[in-house]
Amino acid sequence: MYAQLKQVNYRPAPFEYYTADMLWADPHIARQMLALHLDENLDVASRNGRFVERSVDWIVSRFFSGTQTDICDFGCGPGLYTSRLARRGANVTGIDFSGSSIEYARNYAKKEGLHINYILRNYLEFDIEDRFDLITMIMCDFCALSPAQRRTLLNTIHRLLKKGGYVLLDAYSLKGFEQRVEGASYEHRLMNGFWSENDYYGFVNTFRYEQEKVVLDKYTIIEEADTRVIYNWLQYFSEQMLVDECLNAGFKVLGFYDDVAGLDYSRNHTEFAVIIAKE
Repeated sequence: MYAQLKQVNYRPAPFEYYTADMLWADPHIARQMLALHLDENLDVASRNGRFVERSVDWIVSRFFSGTQTDICDFGCGPGLYTSRLARRGANVTGIDFSGSSIEYARNYAKKEGLHINYILRNYLEFDIEDRFDLITMIMCDFCALSPAQRRTLLNTIHRLLKKGGYVLLDAYSLKGFEQRVEGASYEHRLMNGFWSENDYYGFVNTFRYEQEKVVLDKYTIIEEADTRVIYNWLQYFSEQMLVDECLNAGFKVLGFYDDVAGLDYSRNHTEFAVIIAKE
């Protein structure tokens, strides 16, 4: 028991372990995630429905030209953005490595008569012959990646963009990092059974890494016959940190916003959005 508790409270090095795929590969957790995506009153797996509508309106006004706009949404989930953008006349591709989300998105598009190319794949391993005017990555997905993964991703995005193409993504700010505190707790069936259909105890440890501006929420799920650990890493950024990563990948930075709905930049929010372009 002592050894197990010691492991529960073990602080790994930043991005030492990466288990994001567990959120999508486990059928039970994937169903829970899909339900969170589809609840338009929540800002958990996706933005709430009213925000998504405002965001799409701004994307259309900011990026659509007189010709058809080719868009790829990285981490498209069940298609909340892609379906709305397709209705506005864009030629849309969505990529996600959640099988349940892609299945839902494809079925919804078929039912609504929307022609959207949905691809089930990890976007870190993504390649396609198509080239895009705009690539979006929304809900701070960028922050869940290690520095090496972010470099791979930005290089992939750069390759897939047309010359002069744009990227819209959002990230957690240092103001958000300041609000995170370290802690440890446990609960029977933590998060109301989110992690398993079986009976379990869930431990959550939150670690802050001051120098790297990284936070880890480490979930240890202990069932009678199995123990699993899920590492939820979050990188927090200053403007300059994000600018440096984008410049190193061959992009230029066009501007910052409070969110992906185009709200003027105030530096007062726990998240912010950036537009970058391929030169």
